[in-house]
Amino acid sequence: MAHVKLHIPGPVEVSEKTFKAFCSPMIGHRGQGFKDLYAKIQPQLQQLLYTKQLVYLSTSSAWGVMEGAVRNLAQKKVLNCMCGAFSDKWFDVSKKCGTQAEALQVPWGSPIRAEQIDAKLATGEFDALTVIHNETSTGVMSPIAEIAALKKKYPDVMFIVDAVSSMSAVKLDFDALGLDVLLAGTQKAFALPPGTAVFVCSPAALAKAATAKDRGYYFDFVEFQKNAEQNMTPSTPSIGHIYALASKLDDIFAEGLEARFVRHAKLAGLTRAWAARHGFTTFPDAGYESVTLTCVNNGAKPGGRAVDVPKLQKLVKDQGFLIDGGYGKIKGTTFRISNMGDETEATMNQLYAALDNAMKQL
Repeated sequence: MAHVKLHIPGPVEVSEKTFKAFCSPMIGHRGQGFKDLYAKIQPQLQQLLYTKQLVYLSTSSAWGVMEGAVRNLAQKKVLNCMCGAFSDKWFDVSKKCGTQAEALQVPWGSPIRAEQIDAKLATGEFDALTVIHNETSTGVMSPIAEIAALKKKYPDVMFIVDAVSSMSAVKLDFDALGLDVLLAGTQKAFALPPGTAVFVCSPAALAKAATAKDRGYYFDFVEFQKNAEQNMTPSTPSIGHIYALASKLDDIFAEGLEARFVRHAKLAGLTRAWAARHGFTTFPDAGYESVTLTCVNNGAKPGGRAVDVPKLQKLVKDQGFLIDGGYGKIKGTTFRISNMGDETEATMNQLYAALDNAMKQL
């Protein structure tokens, strides 16, 4: 079968170099070779996240750590900030963990704003909150610095942030922001195969986790810290993922962090410009658009163009590219185009050409 290049919001395209690293020969996960591998990438991960804290590796999807954060840190009541399908789901996960949870719901397409959180935290009812920085279902990026500034006002509330589709594509200064947990899966902006999560915790989060009686084992933050101090993981890791991550981190720092951030922002702008040229609007509120994927309105707003999205997908796929037809309740009324990971202006121009050709046939 001919390969269809992925421009969906995840998994995204994985380079030949990354796959080659992923297929490195196995080593023992309790031996010195693994410790050396983890020791190599630890300072790179710390530099990427602008933190002095140890960065952990979990063999799971990001959802594992998202659930684990609730179990470790939400002992009284958690505020789940909801602005799309995945942040909405976090509320459901919290309830299924048996945690007292409340929803802060905003319309899909709108970001979470600090004043909305402030009004809820002022009640004193909450000891944790969850926020998805870059809501993949809607292409909305919430203003994380604005939200994190509230931490000074509510130091005892745990600020838990999912950066699954933004980590490594935008600057996330964990220590300066003052967050308590920052997490991501590797299948989006890192451009690795799915199956591993990267996350970091504040000292306050670790101290609180140590008091949680039913935090479980697999996602016990205290166990992650103890093991990371020895360049180890609490349970058997996916060694292939860690080899691939080591290769990717070398690529990231060869490019330079600032250059990587600029590249993602530029490509997102080019994608929005492509949409505008064809008469489309974009789904997010103006000024809160993601820099890793574009959620295009399919006639959902006045003056916007509408097309047969499944047909558009097929016409593009016939040319070797896969785009997404929208997610959840906005499936078909939107479609999504990813520019994250290893994409360049040249590779995105190939996609735009395929999209242009498809549009001529609609």
